[in-house]
Formats: sequence, structure tokens, C-alpha cells
Amino acid sequence: MNAAAAPPDNLSFCADLVRSHDFPRYVATLFAPVAERRALLALYAFNVEIVRVRDQVSQPLPGEIRFQWWTDLFSGLVHGSAEGNPVAAELLRAIRDFDLPVEPLSLLVEEHQFDLYNDPMPTMAALEGYLAATSSALFDLAARIMAPPSEAVEHIARHAGLAQGIVQIIMNLPRDAAHRQLFLPQQLLASHDCDMEDVFAGKETPNLRAVLEQLAGEARQHLATAVSLLAEAPAAGRAAFLPLGQVRADLKLLSRPGRNPFAPRQSSRLRTLWTLWRASRSREFTK
Repeated sequence: MNAAAAPPDNLSFCADLVRSHDFPRYVATLFAPVAERRALLALYAFNVEIVRVRDQVSQPLPGEIRFQWWTDLFSGLVHGSAEGNPVAAELLRAIRDFDLPVEPLSLLVEEHQFDLYNDPMPTMAALEGYLAATSSALFDLAARIMAPPSEAVEHIARHAGLAQGIVQIIMNLPRDAAHRQLFLPQQLLASHDCDMEDVFAGKETPNLRAVLEQLAGEARQHLATAVSLLAEAPAAGRAAFLPLGQVRADLKLLSRPGRNPFAPRQSSRLRTLWTLWRASRSREFTK
């Protein structure tokens, strides 16, 4: 598991991909030991590849084909071409070295097929299922890289993923609305009498604010639960949950009075570095 043992191009490719498209998770890997960091970068680069498919295709079919390639990879149907894909090569290495289960990886790909279509998210239960199979699964797999699996860690990962996923949906609203795609549950919109077309038109209404406030409240609850349970996780495994430091910071930003939900957020990498460094030094992750 020596980082110098395999071709450096694959590792560098994954690191660059995560640094460019998922900076908070990239920063979190800086606090992991060398071997674990390499596996985390492979896992996060894979996630970037899957999430980016939606923005790289104009029609669902090419996206479905890309997803099918990954599904075949996890089924053992892709052989030679996998080694030519730096992310796949690194991910297969991580699966082997850390005995990662492939089923959650396949389910993550399957769940992201929702991204290719403009079908609305129907209910809160559907949203939680989507996030559990994507964001929560990613936390759980990262924790498996850092420490042996346990029910306690799985429980933390579920809440951590729901908190992070809900926050990302709120933060991504400008982009999603511009694409006429909605991850805000129809059930929640209806309960606050919020018109979907107003959301697509970028109209900031009291009804929409009520929807977003309720979602942010759900995220806060999940974040509080995840953080309160961290003490039950092995000390080494807690490092996998460092991105929660960014989730907490984002929730504070979302609670600012007068914030326009349709104004794209300009993130500062320096602030992200500072946020996750502080999280790494906090009692939640060190005690």
C-alpha cells in the first residue's frame, strides 16, 4: 500500500480531480495517513466522475452508458479497459487493499441515474433514500478505509450523509433551477404552497424560504446527531467525517438573514482549509 509502488499518474489524476471538483473532501484527505489518503482520493474521484456525468451529457442515454460501464466494472465484466482509466484503476486498488464492498458503489451509481432526468423528487422519504445511497454511502466507505467497520460508524455515516446532502441541495439550487431540475421534494413544496415554476424562474418567495428553512432544520438535526455519536467511533475512523466541519460552516452561511437562495456561492479555498483544519483540532475528532 505504498503510494510510490503504483504509477504516480493515476494517483495524481485522482488528486487533481478531487481538488478541482470537491475541494472540501480533498482537504479532508490531507489529514489521513498516506495509504488511506490514496484510497480516499480514489473513492472521492470516483464520486466526482459519477456526479459530473449529469453536466457532461445533453441527453440521458450517453449518461446511462457511462453509468453502465461502472456497473459492469463492479460486476467484473470490465477487464482490460479498467486499467486504462486512472480513476477505475485506483478505485480497484482501494477495493482490494481495504476490502471495500462493491455493492454500495454499484448502488451509488444506480441512484445517480436520477440526476440524468428532470423528474422531480417526490417525497422526503425518496430524498432521504437518494442521499443514503449516495452521500451516506460515501461517508461509510471512507470510514471503512480509515478503520474497521461497525454498526456505530454506519449509523453516524447515515446522519452525516443526510446532513451533507441536504445542505448541498440547498447550495446547488441556483444551478438546478437553471436546468429545471428539482431535488426539493414535491411533498415539501406542496405543504408550503410553493409553486415549482416559481423555483425554476428563480423567484425568491416566502413559500420557498419556508421550504428551505425546513430543509436546513432537517440538516441541522442530522448534523447534531452525527457529531454527538462521533465519540462511539474509533479515533482513526473519525477522520472520515471531517467534511462535517464544512457542512456546519455552510449551515451557518445558509442561516444568514437576507441570503438570496438563487445567488451562486463563491467558495474560498482558504476558508475551507481553515474550516477543516479547525475541525481536525476539535474535541469531536480528537477525543
